[in-house]
Amino acid sequence: MNSIRNILATAATFACLGLHAQQEVMVSQYMFNGLFLNPAYAGSHPFASASLLHREQWTGMPGAPTTSMFAIDAPLLGNALGGGLSVVHDRIGVTRETDVATHFSYSIRVSDEARLAFGLRAGLSLYTAQLGDLIYWDENDPLYAGTIRNTPVGRFGAGVYWYGRSSYLGLSIPTLYAMDDRVADASRSGLRQYFERHMYINAGHVIELNELFDVKPSVLIKYQAEATPQVDINCNVLYRDRIWLGAGYRTGDALVAMLEYQVTGMVRAGYAYDMNTSKLRSYNGGSHEVMLGIDLGSEPIRIRSPRYF
Repeated sequence: MNSIRNILATAATFACLGLHAQQEVMVSQYMFNGLFLNPAYAGSHPFASASLLHREQWTGMPGAPTTSMFAIDAPLLGNALGGGLSVVHDRIGVTRETDVATHFSYSIRVSDEARLAFGLRAGLSLYTAQLGDLIYWDENDPLYAGTIRNTPVGRFGAGVYWYGRSSYLGLSIPTLYAMDDRVADASRSGLRQYFERHMYINAGHVIELNELFDVKPSVLIKYQAEATPQVDINCNVLYRDRIWLGAGYRTGDALVAMLEYQVTGMVRAGYAYDMNTSKLRSYNGGSHEVMLGIDLGSEPIRIRSPRYF
């Protein structure tokens, strides 16, 4: 059993090193952490907002992905501009990546309740791959002799985000361009570039049923030219403006259950569990994700207008 798991872990690493698809981090509670998807999300609330998130994917499986994130954003100059900072540490197999990025947005009012924002992302990633730690059979293959250690990669992205009080629609490419020649050369793969462009399209709408319940269906489409498109379909129910209960399905991957609790007007905590539906489900215990958010606005604003996204 351990040998099978090691082979699967090695295969997962090859998927990252060789096929270089699905390189952007994946989380389940993205609908409450929009900065990780789209730089145009920065400053979309009338208060500063910070969040911490940690995800353990495919628990019990050697080499499985582990992701930790921090983000903060705030409106600037009367809500016309927004600024944000994100720090992401991602680990899968023998690879490690730490990404620090700044996010800037400019928004225009398109109606009494809606704005259209344009965002830019500029960041630096430190990429490490201990290729010699891989399980392999050809000891003479020079591919496994090298190590990529803290190689800096400049990464730039962009996005567009339309939002109102109860609806939103976003389009983003988090890595529109990457200065990754050194990583491609060090991997000895013959690639002209290593990091690939991923496109995200996400949308959601809140239906206010009555004084007790609101319902929010949402969708996220992930597209990368060298991978099968993936769709997240979710539905969350808000009870008394305080408790979110949600369920979702990620095509070809997992069923998702989510819970978020508004501890106070400014503090919220969340948890998500992914039950794997692919062939890997026999070799792992699912994925766990915890989140803590702090909205640094005034209490009266939070009570009059619940945070839907």
